[in-house]
Amino acid sequence: MSGEFDFSGRRALITGAASGIGAATAQWLAERGMAELVLVDRDEGGLDRLSLDCGVRRYVGDVADEALWARVEREVPRLDHALINAGIANGGPLVDTDFAEWRRILSVNLDGAFLSLRAALRLMKGRGGKSVVLTSSAAGLKPTAFAGAYGTSKAAAIHLARVAAAEHLQDGIRVNAVAPGRVDTPIWTSTDHFRELEAKLGSRDAALAALGGEATGDVHGFATAESMAGQIGFLLSDAAAPITGTTLVSDGGYTL
Repeated sequence: MSGEFDFSGRRALITGAASGIGAATAQWLAERGMAELVLVDRDEGGLDRLSLDCGVRRYVGDVADEALWARVEREVPRLDHALINAGIANGGPLVDTDFAEWRRILSVNLDGAFLSLRAALRLMKGRGGKSVVLTSSAAGLKPTAFAGAYGTSKAAAIHLARVAAAEHLQDGIRVNAVAPGRVDTPIWTSTDHFRELEAKLGSRDAALAALGGEATGDVHGFATAESMAGQIGFLLSDAAAPITGTTLVSDGGYTL
């Protein structure tokens, strides 16, 4: 294997790796020569079900648990790349959102992103580290009704990526974000809103079509995890060498 998408001999961290975009990116990187993947998720079964043609270190736990990251920093020698991807979502009017639910979402999506990013950068700085991508969302760019906690956390993730990019210019570590629209992954299909649509319309496919239409005005509004993995892989790769501190918006025009 050769070229700008050759990850031979490299090690990458992926959080939220058990399903969705995280699992698809793990597969994409493994197929392109990644030597070892450090996979983090609280879903132990999901991590165990991944079949990857590379070395794997699995860490089961909450990304907002500082002790988990202390262990990763002790045990992982260094990192070349990282995808800070773990996230959760739910929806509802701000006036009906209780503080515990607000804190639950921000704990994973923002506190967890900070702890994951901090650990990754510590394992990259001065050790040849190359690139980081944070998974944000179109909801972090465009105000979206009934997604207050989620959208706020994802807007913060974009700014966090830009701050990290500015701080590590001299280290040669690139930090970018990706902002998908709606993607057919559990982060959307496990929400209260999706379950209500599914019950109302009678099938998962009908609920996906309806929710995709809400997002873009088009029943094809949902992307696949695999398509997002390719875009993230590009940002991590040497092909994106001049790109840092930016956000790749991949939302089918939702934010226009």
